[in-house]
Amino acid sequence: MIGSLTGRHALITGGGTGIGAAIAAALSQAGAAISVAGRRLAPLQEVAARLPKAEAVTADVTREADCEAMMQAARAAHGPIDIIIANAGAAESAPAGKINAAHWKRMIDVNLTGVFLTARAALHDVTRGAPGGGRIVFVASSAGLKGYPYVAAYCAAKHGVIGLMRALSLELASKGVTVNAVCPGYTETPLLEASVGTIVAKTGRTAEESRLALARDNAGGRLIKPEEVAQAVLWLCSPAASSVSGQAITIAGGPL
Repeated sequence: MIGSLTGRHALITGGGTGIGAAIAAALSQAGAAISVAGRRLAPLQEVAARLPKAEAVTADVTREADCEAMMQAARAAHGPIDIIIANAGAAESAPAGKINAAHWKRMIDVNLTGVFLTARAALHDVTRGAPGGGRIVFVASSAGLKGYPYVAAYCAAKHGVIGLMRALSLELASKGVTVNAVCPGYTETPLLEASVGTIVAKTGRTAEESRLALARDNAGGRLIKPEEVAQAVLWLCSPAASSVSGQAITIAGGPL
């Protein structure tokens, strides 16, 4: 049995849609108080309204001041934070020779710097020695473990997330904090639908053909559901995983 998260407070960035919303639901069902954060208030409020104890907080994780304000707003709602899920991210594609500095910066800012700023802003809370210890989970990607064509900046950022996770897991081990990453393959989210749209526009394939092509890149030959990622995150946040840290867990239906 995974165990209860009753009395714990979890903050999830990128919590308004897709994987973030699924994680919020899974952790809430296990008893945690939830703060969902993101740039757009309306979807955050929709997620929060479906959960028994949840707060919507607007923040842009690429901005240091926003991350600090996000933590303050979450604490005001539910007290100190025990669990941080750094999920906010974005993906853009282009051939390497056409990736300009602005594209590179956008991908690094949201997918890597935003993860660091989120974790750093929460360190005081998660290392405070609360019962059960602190939990930090980064939602990385299979692109953090292998390369994909046409998304060099995204892959670089996600590889950086894995490196950050491994460094923090060692640094925070003596403070009772576990730090892990989940690495989903292609998952049924709004981000994937945007990728499908790009493929359709650039190749002339149908949307269904494009989805099937992405699904075949997952080892299991199918798209991953956000709820599957959420269950892995729930386990990492639970008492059952109190000795698991420094791990990058692939969720793709098989090995990469």
